[in-house]
Amino acid sequence: MVDKDNGEFLAVHEEVVKKVLETLPDEEELYDLAELFKVFGDSTRIRILHALFESELCVGDIAQILNLSQSAVSHQLKLLKDAKLVRFRREGKIIFYSLDDDHVRTILSMGMEHIEER
Repeated sequence: MVDKDNGEFLAVHEEVVKKVLETLPDEEELYDLAELFKVFGDSTRIRILHALFESELCVGDIAQILNLSQSAVSHQLKLLKDAKLVRFRREGKIIFYSLDDDHVRTILSMGMEHIEER
Protein backbone atom coordinates (compact mmCIF):
# COMPACT_ATOMS: atom_id res chain seq x y z
CA MET A 1 0.00 0.00 0.00
CA VAL A 2 1.30 3.50 -0.82
CA ASP A 3 0.86 6.51 1.49
CA LYS A 4 -1.00 9.13 -0.58
CA ASP A 5 0.69 12.02 1.26
CA ASN A 6 4.34 11.16 0.56
CA GLY A 7 4.26 8.23 -1.88
CA GLU A 8 6.09 5.87 0.49
CA PHE A 9 5.18 2.21 0.86
CA LEU A 10 3.39 1.26 4.06
CA ALA A 11 3.68 -2.17 5.61
CA VAL A 12 0.42 -4.07 5.39
CA HIS A 13 1.39 -6.63 8.03
CA GLU A 14 3.40 -4.54 10.49
CA GLU A 15 3.97 -7.35 13.02
CA VAL A 16 5.34 -9.69 10.37
CA VAL A 17 7.57 -6.97 8.93
CA LYS A 18 8.89 -6.13 12.42
CA LYS A 19 9.63 -9.81 13.16
CA VAL A 20 11.52 -10.27 9.89
CA LEU A 21 13.52 -7.05 10.40
CA GLU A 22 14.57 -8.26 13.86
CA THR A 23 15.96 -11.52 12.47
CA LEU A 24 17.55 -10.13 9.30
CA PRO A 25 21.35 -10.59 9.38
CA ASP A 26 23.48 -7.47 9.08
CA GLU A 27 24.69 -6.28 5.67
CA GLU A 28 28.22 -7.65 6.11
CA GLU A 29 26.93 -11.17 6.80
CA LEU A 30 24.60 -11.02 3.80
CA TYR A 31 27.47 -9.78 1.62
CA ASP A 32 29.67 -12.68 2.80
CA LEU A 33 26.88 -15.13 2.04
CA ALA A 34 26.43 -13.67 -1.45
CA GLU A 35 30.19 -13.98 -2.05
CA LEU A 36 30.09 -17.63 -0.97
CA PHE A 37 27.30 -18.39 -3.41
CA LYS A 38 29.21 -16.63 -6.21
CA VAL A 39 31.92 -19.28 -5.84
CA PHE A 40 29.26 -21.91 -6.58
CA GLY A 41 28.33 -19.98 -9.74
CA ASP A 42 31.05 -21.55 -11.89
CA SER A 43 30.55 -24.98 -13.46
CA THR A 44 34.27 -25.82 -13.34
CA ARG A 45 34.37 -25.22 -9.60
CA ILE A 46 31.19 -27.26 -9.15
CA ARG A 47 32.76 -30.11 -11.12
CA ILE A 48 35.85 -29.96 -8.88
CA LEU A 49 33.70 -29.97 -5.75
CA HIS A 50 31.74 -32.97 -7.02
CA ALA A 51 34.95 -34.84 -7.79
CA LEU A 52 36.15 -34.08 -4.24
CA PHE A 53 32.75 -35.17 -2.92
CA GLU A 54 33.75 -38.69 -4.02
CA SER A 55 37.38 -38.75 -2.96
CA GLU A 56 40.41 -36.83 -1.81
CA LEU A 57 42.41 -35.97 -4.96
CA CYS A 58 45.60 -34.26 -6.08
CA VAL A 59 45.71 -31.60 -8.82
CA GLY A 60 46.82 -34.14 -11.43
CA ASP A 61 43.94 -36.47 -10.58
CA ILE A 62 41.41 -33.63 -10.81
CA ALA A 63 42.89 -32.41 -14.10
CA GLN A 64 42.60 -35.89 -15.61
CA ILE A 65 39.06 -36.49 -14.31
CA LEU A 66 37.80 -33.14 -15.63
CA ASN A 67 39.98 -33.01 -18.75
CA LEU A 68 41.51 -29.69 -17.71
CA SER A 69 45.05 -28.38 -17.43
CA GLN A 70 46.72 -28.58 -14.02
CA SER A 71 47.10 -24.80 -14.16
CA ALA A 72 43.33 -24.32 -14.62
CA VAL A 73 42.61 -26.72 -11.76
CA SER A 74 45.13 -25.00 -9.46
CA HIS A 75 43.56 -21.61 -10.19
CA GLN A 76 40.09 -22.88 -9.30
CA LEU A 77 41.34 -24.70 -6.20
CA LYS A 78 42.83 -21.42 -4.91
CA LEU A 79 39.41 -19.78 -5.18
CA LEU A 80 37.80 -22.75 -3.45
CA LYS A 81 40.43 -22.67 -0.67
CA ASP A 82 39.95 -18.92 -0.18
CA ALA A 83 36.20 -19.54 0.21
CA LYS A 84 36.97 -22.29 2.75
CA LEU A 85 35.23 -24.92 0.63
CA VAL A 86 38.28 -27.16 0.20
CA ARG A 87 41.28 -27.97 2.35
CA PHE A 88 44.57 -29.63 1.59
CA ARG A 89 47.22 -31.82 3.12
CA ARG A 90 50.73 -32.50 1.94
CA GLU A 91 52.16 -35.98 1.53
CA GLY A 92 55.77 -35.58 0.46
CA LYS A 93 55.70 -33.47 -2.70
CA ILE A 94 52.04 -34.19 -3.45
CA ILE A 95 49.20 -32.02 -2.16
CA PHE A 96 45.84 -33.71 -1.70
CA TYR A 97 42.59 -31.76 -1.70
CA SER A 98 39.28 -32.60 -0.05
CA LEU A 99 36.04 -30.87 0.84
CA ASP A 100 36.60 -28.63 3.84
CA ASP A 101 33.81 -30.00 6.01
CA ASP A 102 30.37 -31.59 6.11
CA HIS A 103 28.71 -28.22 5.44
CA VAL A 104 30.14 -28.23 1.91
CA ARG A 105 28.97 -31.81 1.40
CA THR A 106 25.48 -30.81 2.61
CA ILE A 107 25.30 -27.76 0.34
CA LEU A 108 26.23 -29.88 -2.69
CA SER A 109 23.80 -32.66 -1.76
CA MET A 110 20.94 -30.25 -1.17
CA GLY A 111 21.66 -28.43 -4.43
CA MET A 112 21.51 -31.70 -6.35
CA GLU A 113 18.27 -32.69 -4.61
CA HIS A 114 16.77 -29.34 -5.52
CA ILE A 115 17.58 -29.55 -9.23
CA GLU A 116 16.48 -33.19 -9.44
CA GLU A 117 13.02 -32.22 -8.13
CA ARG A 118 12.24 -30.32 -11.32
